[in-house]
Amino acid sequence: MLVHPDFDPVAFAVGPLQVRWYGLMYLLGFVVGWALGRYRAKQPGSGWTADQMDDLVFYIALGVILGGRIGYILFYGFGSFLHNPLILFKIWEGGMSFHGGFIGVLLAMVLFARKYQKGFWATVDFIAPLIAPGILFGRIGNFINGELWGRVTDLPWGMVFRQTGDGLPRHPSQLYEAALEGVALFVIVWLFSAKPRPTMAVSGVFALTYGIFRFLVELVRQPDVQLGYLAFGWVTMGQVLSLPLIVVGVALLALAYRRQSF
Repeated sequence: MLVHPDFDPVAFAVGPLQVRWYGLMYLLGFVVGWALGRYRAKQPGSGWTADQMDDLVFYIALGVILGGRIGYILFYGFGSFLHNPLILFKIWEGGMSFHGGFIGVLLAMVLFARKYQKGFWATVDFIAPLIAPGILFGRIGNFINGELWGRVTDLPWGMVFRQTGDGLPRHPSQLYEAALEGVALFVIVWLFSAKPRPTMAVSGVFALTYGIFRFLVELVRQPDVQLGYLAFGWVTMGQVLSLPLIVVGVALLALAYRRQSF
């Protein structure tokens, strides 16, 4: 049995200003995504410039932060929001939804594509390989905060999270998600996008792979206490939100390769 380290959520402080690990993880995700995007933009025939990539990161950050926070409130904490609307702005306390951030990024890409007169799906295909590192660092931030832990387990790597208050070993589901939604997803999408693919194919692989990984991890992740299981004693909100991604991923791949065949 392992015990979750008693991390201080504050990485360092400068006078009254506290810089938290959670925020640093998001910043690191944006920096790595920006560096990978600059690398892709420099490749022959990419159709992208470094300046466009710099602007793209701003749009992505806006979509992730606004969409992620608003999505979390709508999907997981709407009752708390009605009781105290100011929780919407307390991002430093955690509480970001990937699915909300995903929608936010898509909306941001609509604006970006219109500004630079690029195709929407070509833009989404370009950024799809850049997203997984952000998920990786975000899940590490969840682990540092000791939040989003898994269900009780008797496996040898079960971990006791003091935040639960029950002293029971649980799946370190944050690390599962970091490995699957971060590392494995990045490798799959990056390698797939390394060769020319029909428009929408890279986006389809990303949506399908993430949806499957998230659905599977939810089987061992403790559901949010304010929601619990939605059905059958095991269905969670994360699974409900991941199913459309799986369907969309399959549809995009089918459309991409069907169009290519004509």
